Amino acid sequence: MTITPQTPSQEPFDRQVVIVGAGPVGLWLAHELAVAGVNPLVLERAPRRSPHSKALGIQPRTIEVLALRNRHRDVIARGRPLPNWHFGMLEARVDFRDLPTAFPYLLAQPQSVTEQLLEGYATELGVEVRRGHDVTSLSQDGGSVTVGVRGPEGSYTVDADYVIGADGARSVVRQEAGIDFPGSGTSAYGFLGEVTLDRPPMTPGFTALNEAGRLLVVPLPGGQFRVTGYDPQNQTREPMTLDELRDASIRIAGTDFGMRDPSWLSRFGNATRLAARYRAGRVLLAGDAAHIHWPAGGVGLNVGLQDAMNLGWKLAAVVQGRAGEDLLDTYHAERHPVGRELAEHTRAQTALIVGLTPEVTALRALLSEALDGARAFSDLLAGKLSEGI
Repeated sequence: MTITPQTPSQEPFDRQVVIVGAGPVGLWLAHELAVAGVNPLVLERAPRRSPHSKALGIQPRTIEVLALRNRHRDVIARGRPLPNWHFGMLEARVDFRDLPTAFPYLLAQPQSVTEQLLEGYATELGVEVRRGHDVTSLSQDGGSVTVGVRGPEGSYTVDADYVIGADGARSVVRQEAGIDFPGSGTSAYGFLGEVTLDRPPMTPGFTALNEAGRLLVVPLPGGQFRVTGYDPQNQTREPMTLDELRDASIRIAGTDFGMRDPSWLSRFGNATRLAARYRAGRVLLAGDAAHIHWPAGGVGLNVGLQDAMNLGWKLAAVVQGRAGEDLLDTYHAERHPVGRELAEHTRAQTALIVGLTPEVTALRALLSEALDGARAFSDLLAGKLSEGI
């Protein structure tokens, strides 16, 4: 059914499914529904895609998910395969090469590229993505959900059979649905800068780990580098500056690598929360709307895409009358434990990153020795990073 843009004077209109949030999770869910013949509407508050990339890696299990729909080839062609990656910034690396998968590597790729590809996959199937449309309210009864939206041309409402909150950590959908978000608040802050380096490190994925803090340098497409880590001397919510990034790099790594021309400077915290339930009637959550954590190991986007894959075919079957509503309960039953495990191992990684005591140093040495010497231990941590293999 073709829907024309709404103005405040027009009546509410209907959609079977409304997805709130046009990040990778919302876009992949929209693609999954469209593949099954359901035409969702995607509403996104931001007027355009962000040029910045919170996530930089696609894990093996996520590539498998994309391959189920033959959507992996473009993604792989745009990325850089890395056979190993870090867990908690340990000196020894986790090795993906023995995992039982056709894609035994982390694919290094900015989230902005992934998001662009996923939006293309969805829109070529007819999905409508409305940017600059901010969801302001949500209410549901036994038969439908009404979503209040503020758009560029005014406010309007949408009636839907189901609404999916893929709208991030501060999810309006989660709040309006009355779903609790228990967990722990921020007690530590990391830093991030995307900069040009005149004297970049010779080793890709360079790390500096000592009593002054932690530093990781990762090359990006286009010639810039991501410099990220933990600095115990600058634990603040204030905006990051280039001078602070230089100072942290000098104290931790002994050099600022000639950094200049930042395109993005940011801080992030270790708040860790998991939605008490992924479903409340006709409202469901996916991605950061359902789980947040310290971005350790590059797993958040991946778990969100796997949420969307699990939910997509189930929701399509229910909407099309091929299955009863109880099928949607299996989404929570299957994905909530994954969210709980995600919270546990990212908390463990956070402890290894921010802990600068002799005791944590000894633990890091012990775990690194185990990683180097015990293949089963490496495979265990690789599986946790990949979530599902």
